[in-house]
Amino acid sequence: MYEPIRTKSVHTMAADHGGDFPHRSREEELDIQLAGHLSALLAVTDELRRLSPSAELDEAADALVAQVTRLRGGHPPVRAAVAASLHEPAVAGLHQRAHALAGRALVVAASRADTAAAILAAQRMEAHTLVAA
Repeated sequence: MYEPIRTKSVHTMAADHGGDFPHRSREEELDIQLAGHLSALLAVTDELRRLSPSAELDEAADALVAQVTRLRGGHPPVRAAVAASLHEPAVAGLHQRAHALAGRALVVAASRADTAAAILAAQRMEAHTLVAA
């Protein structure tokens, strides 16, 4: 009724080749994910710094750069200059976006048991909650 499958499955081929392709551990995957969330938070922080400069946002950006650099094995994040847009985004909306990104970073940092990143993410969540409210 059905013709049998004549080719090997992808899983069988991967097991046969052993170490032919790179594998990442769960910790490495979480590092990548956490660095991505913190980089996105840094981008929003840079945009907020452009719209309403403050020493607190400067310190937060520096702390975010330090964490992303640590997670990426010494490679600092790429930071683009924030260009003036045709319409100014609502500052409250940026704070909401930053709060959400910090929340995602906090979840990943907690599952990774990264205390420094979790504390930074929680501080950023609190700061953006106070401003957006």
